[in-house]
Amino acid sequence: MIDNPYLQLIIGMVILILSGDYLVKGGVELARKFRISTLVVGSTVVAMGTSAPELIVSLKSAMMGHTEMAIGNVVGSNISNIALVLGATAIIIAIPVKLDTLKVGWPTLLAATVVFLLLGRDMEISTLDGAILTAGMFGFIILSIVSSRKSKEATEFIEAKYPVWKSILIIVLSCLGLAYGSNHLIEGASTIAKGMGISERVISVTIIAIGTSLPELTASIMAALKGETDISVGNIIGSNIFNLLGVVGITSMIKPIHVALNKFHYDFMWMLGITILLVVFIYPVSQNRRYLKEGKYMMAATNLKGGILRRWEGIILITAYATYVFSIL
Repeated sequence: MIDNPYLQLIIGMVILILSGDYLVKGGVELARKFRISTLVVGSTVVAMGTSAPELIVSLKSAMMGHTEMAIGNVVGSNISNIALVLGATAIIIAIPVKLDTLKVGWPTLLAATVVFLLLGRDMEISTLDGAILTAGMFGFIILSIVSSRKSKEATEFIEAKYPVWKSILIIVLSCLGLAYGSNHLIEGASTIAKGMGISERVISVTIIAIGTSLPELTASIMAALKGETDISVGNIIGSNIFNLLGVVGITSMIKPIHVALNKFHYDFMWMLGITILLVVFIYPVSQNRRYLKEGKYMMAATNLKGGILRRWEGIILITAYATYVFSIL
């Protein structure tokens, strides 16, 4: 047991970075082996793995009676995933966005966000609500796979370097590492924040949300640096979908979550607004197509027919996140 909260932060960060790197490797190899597009793997396998910390935190919080932390963790993570994670990734390297993301991923995310807000209107996410959300999660997985199988990309095949068992082992160990590292980081951050007299809501939507979003940040940046930009975008959109449908759904099925909607109204509006802003940025327009024809983006544009998240848009997302954080402190 590590008592020093600052040491917990450092150890948690190192484990998250290493786990995020190997999770991308395992996910890509699994995609190649089963002829599934990296976009689908990013929005399902990798997204579920990087959402593991949110699930663990929300389950623990709900079981201990800290329902504000259970919901704040999910809402704050969804805001930081798009504004902080995608923003930071886009600043490092502009991210091409495939048409499947616009046709399947983003509409599902918007629908999941709206359904989540509607279910919370009665101040409770009940067991039945949880079952509805969880069913939606499985529906998204099936829809993603079916959509991928119909696309041209699904027929393209690159020889996998690892056998199936090794790829799965890497993914499982990486997910465990993400959960373990996030726990250390969250415990350290929470201890430091509470010592400063910050409220539970603010801690959950900022410190803990950022902590549980670090797997997405590390996995997306590692994927972008490796040129696997489908994983970067698919991971974030998929992770947000799993946060709303899987994390909230599974948690509320085990223990109903009482939602103090009035306390999170401001955060809910930011979550919805950031989700809509994302599609404004990635929606394909003529400028995006011209931009994609330049230099190193030519290869990415060959089978794209989609949009792109550019560096200046990443800066806007980062600025928006900073504005949100400072507005609630």
